[in-house]
Amino acid sequence: MSVVKINVLTVSAERRDELERRFAGRAGLVENADGFEGFELLRPVDGTDRYLVYTKWRSEEDFRAWTESRAFAEGHARAAAEGSGHGHGHGHGGPAAGASELWGFEVVESAGPAES
Repeated sequence: MSVVKINVLTVSAERRDELERRFAGRAGLVENADGFEGFELLRPVDGTDRYLVYTKWRSEEDFRAWTESRAFAEGHARAAAEGSGHGHGHGHGGPAAGASELWGFEVVESAGPAES
């Protein structure tokens, strides 16, 4: 059963471009992680200041292995070093995010477009 991890990043209006630039320029190491199934950065459009970083994993164990990997540590250290030191972030976003929290879910049901 797949699991979904959503990192909720609180980002002020003046830091949004920086956050999106960082994700666009990320090393892409997660794409090679064992058990990785997908990633999306979701921009808020309803007046909130919270971005969602959606990742999908084959299992909780695969997600934990990624967060304990050298690639994860190096990628997040690089993001933090590129920041100006404002705020903090747990997980993704580095200093561009003022705060963050991690939500976890199990995929109970899933559907895609119907095939014709």
